[in-house]
Amino acid sequence: MSGAAEAANQATVLLVEDNRDHAELIRRSFRENAVSARIEHVADGETALRYLSHLGEYRDELRSPVPQLVLLDLRLPRIDGLEVLREMKSSDRLKHIPAVILTTSDAERDVARAYAEHANSYLVKPVDFEKFDGLMRDLGRYWLGWNRQPAGGA
Repeated sequence: MSGAAEAANQATVLLVEDNRDHAELIRRSFRENAVSARIEHVADGETALRYLSHLGEYRDELRSPVPQLVLLDLRLPRIDGLEVLREMKSSDRLKHIPAVILTTSDAERDVARAYAEHANSYLVKPVDFEKFDGLMRDLGRYWLGWNRQPAGGA
């Protein structure tokens, strides 16, 4: 299969993460655990909403495809993760996309607020690399392999 054809068959994951080291760990973990995904990384909530709405530099849907999964940090510059989640889940066009909160916060208030905004999952990033790697492997396998979604969204 050619590189272009392989990329077209991969699931797209929108990674909304302001920590570049965390973003690189996620990319590396997916790659090393054979989780086949095209990861589109943005570093703030405002850019995430532009991507999801196909605005500005993201208007070309072939270059910026609708993701099959959004990995969303809570603490983001410009617009926080909860507001991104709120916007996603209030949009008929976006609400079917699974949104997984991936954050360092294990505060009960943050967990409750995320689920109140219809997060599909809430995961706390482990500090230990081996545990983080295992979490990313399992996350990728579940959401991009085992989980079933309707073709073309709901």
